[in-house]
Amino acid sequence: MKSQTADKIATGVFIAIALFIVSILIFLLGYILFHGLAKINWDFITSPPKFMQAGGGVGPQLFNSFYLLFLTMLITVPLGVGGGIYLAEYAKPNKITELLRNSIEILSSLPSIVVGLFGLLVFVNYTGWGYTLIGGALALTIFNLPLMVRITEDALRSVPAEQKEASLALGITRWHTIVKVLLPSALPGIITGAILTSGRVFGEAAALLFTSGMSSPILDFTNWNPFSESSPLNPFRPGETLAVNIWKINSEGLVPDAKEIANGASALLVLAVLIFNMTARWFGRFLYRRLTSSK
Repeated sequence: MKSQTADKIATGVFIAIALFIVSILIFLLGYILFHGLAKINWDFITSPPKFMQAGGGVGPQLFNSFYLLFLTMLITVPLGVGGGIYLAEYAKPNKITELLRNSIEILSSLPSIVVGLFGLLVFVNYTGWGYTLIGGALALTIFNLPLMVRITEDALRSVPAEQKEASLALGITRWHTIVKVLLPSALPGIITGAILTSGRVFGEAAALLFTSGMSSPILDFTNWNPFSESSPLNPFRPGETLAVNIWKINSEGLVPDAKEIANGASALLVLAVLIFNMTARWFGRFLYRRLTSSK
């Protein structure tokens, strides 16, 4: 077989694979949005669910999803970026570093249900907190931390060595080189890692069933005291997310319009993820231009 013919065949195979993947994505998004968009309105987005009655909404669940995302990323990003910096710039190749990398690989392959059971044992029972949003955030941090560490490490290692060497040659300390040179250059990769981990937070349900719970107290959105039981900002209250709500409605079926609510919640979850990802990428590009003075 001639090299040109083999190249055309390989190119055609890769294009076919790409089109197949895009077709699956379009089909899934189209199916979810087609069945769920009709249910979405302002009342559905803002009102709480109704027990044993039709016409309920998912307002508290939507807020809990974003609030849990905020708590999780508040813990995951500093730890993940710090761990990636250590592995990329400070860790020496020895048995301890090898053990650390193997531990990260093993931790990243744990099923979410195992992380949820661990969170139930530690963050629910051992601490005595019960079902809380902070317990769910800590469980999801364990779930997402290995991904954030590896992506940060790879992003830092992808920065050209000449930039680092030029900074060090000017007498700048290693820490200032990392902060002023390496991190701004690696920011697009770090932002991508943060978006991937945030997507897992939005879609995770198994770990949250055992940590943040399947119910939410009656919230007073005029009460912003984080120490109040009815405050939506209280991290030590149980909180049902959209993903958990979809599973709960489909499994229990206690409301007459359970299928419609589940379809609407699924479409709303997809739209929330898309809007968040687009906003995060725009902010990442804006921050990258500001830090690197690039157009």
